[in-house]
Amino acid sequence: MFAIIETGGKQYRVEEGLELNVDLLKVEAGNKLSIDSVLLIEKDGDTKIGDPYVKGAKVECEVLSNFRGKKIVVFHKLPKKDSRKTQGHRQDYTQLKVKSITA
Repeated sequence: MFAIIETGGKQYRVEEGLELNVDLLKVEAGNKLSIDSVLLIEKDGDTKIGDPYVKGAKVECEVLSNFRGKKIVVFHKLPKKDSRKTQGHRQDYTQLKVKSITA
């Protein structure tokens, strides 16, 4: 059984027991989270597709932690202008563990 959920403008394929990193959510570590924006559920060959979401479906998750990802370097250079700019960026993430999927 798996589901496709939407959070933070992105779509994720989740199964029970899966740990995944999503964009930062305003939830403390250790709390429960219920995601209602389920786009698709597949169970034993039976597929339910939402329009846009599956009615009555939700994914129960546990928030494991909030953390920051690796630093990336953003470098801009304008050719023939001798202009350069270097910036760094660290994305904030929330780590979730999927507990159950209900339809």
